[in-house]
Amino acid sequence: MILTKAQYDEIAQCLVSVPPTRQSLRKLKQRFPRYLNGVGRNGAAPVLLELANEVDYAPSLMARIILERFLQEHEETPPSKSVINSMLRDPSQIPDGVLANQVYQCIVNDCCYGPLVDCIKHAIGHEHEVLLRDMLLEKNLSFLDEDQLRAKGYDKTPDFILQVPVVMLCPLAVEGHIIHWIESKASFGDECSHQAYLHDQFWSYWNRFGPGLVIYWYGFIQELDCNRERGILLKACFPTDIVTLCHSVA
Repeated sequence: MILTKAQYDEIAQCLVSVPPTRQSLRKLKQRFPRYLNGVGRNGAAPVLLELANEVDYAPSLMARIILERFLQEHEETPPSKSVINSMLRDPSQIPDGVLANQVYQCIVNDCCYGPLVDCIKHAIGHEHEVLLRDMLLEKNLSFLDEDQLRAKGYDKTPDFILQVPVVMLCPLAVEGHIIHWIESKASFGDECSHQAYLHDQFWSYWNRFGPGLVIYWYGFIQELDCNRERGILLKACFPTDIVTLCHSVA
């Protein structure tokens, strides 16, 4: 599918100015027939994927927009978010076979967004939580994991609560830092994500459980480790220089 520069600029400006919500569907309405014309010629061709690439838009988000539009035109009531998400996770649920194939191609070729990427992120996150659990066991540290804490009635919890607080010895500090909980993040800690985590998670943990440690397994911006004295420490690996609180007092 070939676009003129004017067509490309118009679509790109539309996508930049409006988020991928139902509101954006009205602005993209005139593009929908182009998709239909493309799949009408060859239903197996990756028309929707090519359209997303041409306008520099995430394929899975483009698939969501087209799928919502399709369901709006064929259902009596607007589709719920849960229905949309379920069809994106399993395109075979989409009643139109051609559209199901188009959505599938978008999902499997999107390296940044969509249910496939979410699944990969979840698997990597779980892998590092298991790794952290094994390291805690190797150190003979007593802990409660997230599932155990939720069973006790906690709604927002870190990955691990240390039943016996530990002290992490820091060569740059005169005294060690007491750690009550550890959060595993299988990602790089950039400023945007870290500030969001502080607001949504870390300060809540600190307020409920005391000072803790966040491990960004893929590194972080050094300047973000600025809350040590307030009780939130950052590391890029599991610390080896830790002792239990009772040992540090003795």
